[in-house]
Amino acid sequence: MRIELTSQQKNYQAEIRAFVNEEIYPHASEWDKKEFTPPKLIKKIAQRGFLGAILPIEYAGKGMDMITFGILNEEIGRGCSSVRSLLTVHNMVSQALCKWGNKTQKDYWLPKLALGEIIAAFALSEPNVGSDAKSVETTATFVGDAYILNGQKKWITYGQIADIFLVFAKCEGKPTAFLVEKNNPGFSIKPMSGILGTRASMLAELQFNNCQISEKNLVGKLGFGFSYIAASALDYGRYSVASGCVGIAQACLEACIKYTSDRKQFDVYLKEHQLIRQKITQMIVNIKAARLLCYQAGYLKDISHPNSIIETSVAKYFASTAANKIANDAVQIHGGNGCSSEYPVERYLRDSKIMEIIEGSTQIQEITIAESAYQDYFISSVSPGWERKLTEKL
Repeated sequence: MRIELTSQQKNYQAEIRAFVNEEIYPHASEWDKKEFTPPKLIKKIAQRGFLGAILPIEYAGKGMDMITFGILNEEIGRGCSSVRSLLTVHNMVSQALCKWGNKTQKDYWLPKLALGEIIAAFALSEPNVGSDAKSVETTATFVGDAYILNGQKKWITYGQIADIFLVFAKCEGKPTAFLVEKNNPGFSIKPMSGILGTRASMLAELQFNNCQISEKNLVGKLGFGFSYIAASALDYGRYSVASGCVGIAQACLEACIKYTSDRKQFDVYLKEHQLIRQKITQMIVNIKAARLLCYQAGYLKDISHPNSIIETSVAKYFASTAANKIANDAVQIHGGNGCSSEYPVERYLRDSKIMEIIEGSTQIQEITIAESAYQDYFISSVSPGWERKLTEKL
């Protein structure tokens, strides 16, 4: 099987790389220090259609295939992981509405999301709830013709500037999804700062204090919140993060090649030392492997293959762990300079650690991937005619 980008995908890759090199890469460290993403940049991103990348054309989206979407995330991630995370959460909400929203919700919200007229945030995590997302403590009670939300969300990416939030709460004991606009009475936003990595992603805590939202803002049905809506959105999020991890790793490699070509130790350039070449080789191989895993996951999504979800977990697991290892080596190669904000590798290391936690931690991916392997083994090892025998027993 031959895996190769189309000419159209290659041209797009070059186009987005040029955009990143001009508009994002030179300023990423400054945004990281200020913990801020400029509105002008978000406007440029919206004008290029990145916020509606995978939405259908009928809703003003780009209708982008998933491999191209992966390329977009890799290149943006190479420039700034915080900015890439905007693509992640905004498109997660867009896809959730595209798949589970009713016609009225789609017609009203999706064009606005695609054009960047509004920014969306994904509100699942809570102070006491992370990996066990189905156990959210935020509640929704139906009173009259409205839902009353009470609870708290935390670590909400771009929560400081989002206009609309996809919020998950328990209603009648069932995880359920709701759209909440930022101006809703009883809804407040508290900025978070001092985060380890992706500092420019403007994280926030959300507080719901008898926050009343219209019945029409229910997304899907009661009980659909986690197993259907959140799960499918997180699958897109994992793919975006995995591709972004390849971008971080690529940025580390490029920084190391430049640094070792310019700096001398023991009267020779660092690039001439065998141990340096060993680390560079390991970086190259792991980046290529991670990129191909992302392309494979994207291709399977494009053809709606049943293995696309597990292959996305594999890609996210490998790419995030590889990015963290590569970033560690990049700092080591830079020595003392690697611990200084004057060089980008210290930011890459901080950002790469975040990638091992968000959209399903490394440990959750290990559990998921192993469970899938055991299920496949069971199915392939049962005797012929097992479906008929099971039916007879039932």
